[in-house]
Amino acid sequence: MELFKRSRRWLSAIAVILMLTVTTSCSSVSTPEKTTYQPGAGQAAYGQLERGNSAAGQDFGDWVVSTSQGLIKDAFVRDNDKLGVVISTDVRPNEVRDLTRSLLQGFHSSFPNKDLTVLTYAPDKELILTARYDSQSNQVEYDVPS
Repeated sequence: MELFKRSRRWLSAIAVILMLTVTTSCSSVSTPEKTTYQPGAGQAAYGQLERGNSAAGQDFGDWVVSTSQGLIKDAFVRDNDKLGVVISTDVRPNEVRDLTRSLLQGFHSSFPNKDLTVLTYAPDKELILTARYDSQSNQVEYDVPS
């Protein structure tokens, strides 16, 4: 039974990786739109936050949540270079880095030629991993908060 659960999680992670890689490479990226700050917007409940502060960011955030097969509870994109995701309890601690790397690859496909950051949050919304991609060196740096 444990083998079946573990296999199912790995297959789900691989499916998310493939979907992020294939689908985002085929999608078109529109010119980013800047939105202005609206007073009182910061007082919205967590569930009412925007997925993105641009049309492309909103679309990418919606797509990440809808294709994650329940692994990601929420996602947001800010300034087309920061992706934040809240993982579900189905993601094991040893799977977080692989999932974050997959998200970073998909994010890079949708928003190329940018330095990117992926912030991964636990189900209780505590930051657990930050991945930073440097477009100049093509390197990824991972940071685990202490």
